[in-house]
Amino acid sequence: MRDESKPAYLEQLTERLEKRTAVIGIIGLGYVGLPLTLRYSEAGFRVLGIDIDGAKIERLNRGESYIKHIKAADIARARERGFEATSDFTRAGEPDALIICVPTPLNAYREPNLSFVLDTADALLPFMRPGQVLSLESTTYPGTTDEELKPRLESRGFVIGRDAFLVFSPEREDPGNPDFHTRTIPKVCGGVTPACLEAGLALYGPAIDEVVPVSSTRAAELTKLLENIHRAVNIGLVNEMKIIADRMNIDIHEVIRAAATKPFGFTPYYPGPGLGGHCIPIDPFYLTWKAREYGLHTRFIELAGEINSDMPHWVVGKVTDALNLRGKSVMGSRVLVLGIAYKKDVEDMRESPSVELMEILREKGAVVDYSDPHVPAFPRMREHYFDLLSVELNPQTITSYDVLLLATAHSAFDYELIRQYAALVVDTRGVYPALPNVVKA
Repeated sequence: MRDESKPAYLEQLTERLEKRTAVIGIIGLGYVGLPLTLRYSEAGFRVLGIDIDGAKIERLNRGESYIKHIKAADIARARERGFEATSDFTRAGEPDALIICVPTPLNAYREPNLSFVLDTADALLPFMRPGQVLSLESTTYPGTTDEELKPRLESRGFVIGRDAFLVFSPEREDPGNPDFHTRTIPKVCGGVTPACLEAGLALYGPAIDEVVPVSSTRAAELTKLLENIHRAVNIGLVNEMKIIADRMNIDIHEVIRAAATKPFGFTPYYPGPGLGGHCIPIDPFYLTWKAREYGLHTRFIELAGEINSDMPHWVVGKVTDALNLRGKSVMGSRVLVLGIAYKKDVEDMRESPSVELMEILREKGAVVDYSDPHVPAFPRMREHYFDLLSVELNPQTITSYDVLLLATAHSAFDYELIRQYAALVVDTRGVYPALPNVVKA
């Protein structure tokens, strides 16, 4: 018997999701959208993927993968289960659920750039129909869902919570992490109305082991920011500690390892050449920007951001000093950057500090190359480009450089070979102990 207290469209939607006859539409087939696509396909749903990148569409429809940790066999299995990729936004009315997984970068003034989200929403809206649930997963400031997306849906004549449902559920992907997967990472979800939240829980419940409801989309949006600001602040702290330890001639990695033996009250965070990835270098600025609307100055968060942003310059300073001690200048020196992905053992280069290191060194007159087993050719990026191929590491190539700058500690690197043949290694990751040809940075 039909529940008269529940909107008819909500009842139909939740029934289709429960029976897995609903079609799931995922917009943005990158590091967030593609794993989510595979998870829904695995859970028994037919998935329609939408992306503006025609090359991605062609590869997916051939059963191929363009993300290293996602196997082509998984794409092929999803295709067998009915997964289809398209760049045709006119098909947005086919799915019962639309999940937006597009980038939210910063503009040139380090302010939120919501153009990808808003352009996507505007492209979907003309083709949406009553009864759909729209979920935003892209990290953003509190208020985006109800200030930007809600009015757009209402402009089409939809009544939110009655014939259209709007939720925010932040992505929590960690590319290349073998211990956590889309299904096993708890999913936070907030709705614009109680009926929207019910639709969101029905959407994610069949695919994710644990869905965590919160009271509003704003609470869900701030949850994601808190998670990543927590990491950014602690990394800022340990990066500052690294500078202090370096001045005192103490190995900060030894100190962190020792502190981590305490079984309570301490969580180890590790310093590096700067922050990378799609979240930690960006998310704090989304909150600091929004906080100004409320007359607040987020001093603590901004200080951590300042320390982390300065790390590439500090590392280049260590390279400069190390070369000077050997009678060389940065100008004209041959520098090989080891690892240009933003994290270990992945090919993901979003916001990689290695790229900034390369640019600073090039501006100072160094001849810069790179070696990264996961990035055979330097890709075209929105703001950076080097016309380079990855250098193969062997005794001849290693000895041809004045300094090897270890920026990303991939497991595939032969660290003993590097130590044996490198004239100088500047180690930003704590791989090496104290050695005559190694400088910690």
